Amino acid sequence: MAWMRWVCSSGALLLACGPTVGDSGDEGGDATSSSTASASASASGTSPDPTAGPSSGADPTTSTTSPDDATTVDTGTPTTDVGALPDSCDLFSDECPKGYKCMPWADDGGDTWNATKCSPIAPDPRGVGEPCTVEGSGVSGVDDCEAHAMCFDVDPDTNMGECIAFCYGDESDGFCSGPCSSCIVSASGPLAVCLPMCDPVGPDDCNDGQVCAPLGDTFVCTVQAQGGGVGTLGAPCEFVNVCDPGLFCADAAQLPSCDGAVGCCAAFCDLNAEDPCDALMPGTVCTPWYENGEAPPDTCIGGAVGACVSP
Repeated sequence: MAWMRWVCSSGALLLACGPTVGDSGDEGGDATSSSTASASASASGTSPDPTAGPSSGADPTTSTTSPDDATTVDTGTPTTDVGALPDSCDLFSDECPKGYKCMPWADDGGDTWNATKCSPIAPDPRGVGEPCTVEGSGVSGVDDCEAHAMCFDVDPDTNMGECIAFCYGDESDGFCSGPCSSCIVSASGPLAVCLPMCDPVGPDDCNDGQVCAPLGDTFVCTVQAQGGGVGTLGAPCEFVNVCDPGLFCADAAQLPSCDGAVGCCAAFCDLNAEDPCDALMPGTVCTPWYENGEAPPDTCIGGAVGACVSP
């Protein structure tokens, strides 16, 4: 399957669709998608306050070591000379001065992640998986997460979200420390984050308000895009996380009927169960999502994922 673009925002990853089930000719040689998706950014939070930020007093004894052979991230006493901060930074290598971390943010006062900067690490930073708070908005680039992590899925009303880790490695070979996390790199936005994998036909293990959406050769939990009734079965779609849980944005050419220029919401199906597809959308059959041997480890995503598409 091939995704046309990935739109990243302070509260959601909007993944554009254009899937081709079982197409082994896609970039990367897998049956599900090209290796990355191009991106522009769009956020739902309020405009950021680039001057806002927490106190810069950090524990000078604290340090965070990345997995495997990645570089140790120093989180010691912050540099006090703000003028010494670089204009931008790299989320992978994070060369920010002691007491600061590299963060994506909106440098134009808008609602879009479009740049990076060195932001102060909070005095009592939150760890990956813990609740967190942003300053100003989800795109301010200032939060209370630990080094090499950011506050994600931010509620614009409360400015609260959950700390997730940045990828390690580099843009061409990003990786995550967790075995069931996937490194998602935006091709045209400053974002490289580790998102938890999910099984679209297994138990719903995504958080409330999230959907299990396809990206690359896996599925990740991401916020469901909001909009009245836009994600129902058969509804036109462009982004895969517009569709309701249990559905995905299928390429229009793969469905017997679809009024969307790009695609329509179709159902996932379990290859090990009775085929429900024709009853859900006449003219479709349960088709394997992965070719043989291409599925991720069964501990993360079962190999029984199918898609209701035309035969």
